[in-house]
Amino acid sequence: MLSLPASVRVFAARDRVDFRKGFDGLHAIVRDEFGEDALSGNVYVFFNARRDRVKLLVWDRNGFWLLYKRLERGTFQRLDGTSAKLEIDRARLAMLLDGIDTRNSKFYRYSVRDVRIDSRGDDERVRAGP
Repeated sequence: MLSLPASVRVFAARDRVDFRKGFDGLHAIVRDEFGEDALSGNVYVFFNARRDRVKLLVWDRNGFWLLYKRLERGTFQRLDGTSAKLEIDRARLAMLLDGIDTRNSKFYRYSVRDVRIDSRGDDERVRAGP
C-alpha cells in the first residue's frame, strides 16, 4: 500500500533504466536527464527493459527510499510521450502499480480532481475544481 499526500508530484521515466543502478545512479538520472531536484520529495518511477520491474525513488527529509516491485507474470504498461519524463497523477500511479491499463481508463467529467478553499471574511466556501 502506497499512500502519498496531494502535494507530491509523480514523474515516470518513459525509457528503460539499467536496474543495476541504486540510489546514486537513479538520483543522477533525476538530476541530469529529468532536470529535477530529487530532494524535492517528489516520486520518481523507473522501469527495466522487460517492464516487469519498477523502482520508485523518494526523498523523505533525511534520506532516500527506494521501493522495488517485481511482477511474477506480465508487464507494466508502456507510457506514451516524447520527453524523457512524464508527470502522472497519484491515482494513475496506483493503477499502474496494480496492473490496470490506464490507456483504457478515464476520469469522469463530474468527479472532483482537486478542491480549493476560498475564504472571504468569516465565511469559508469549498469549490470543486475541474
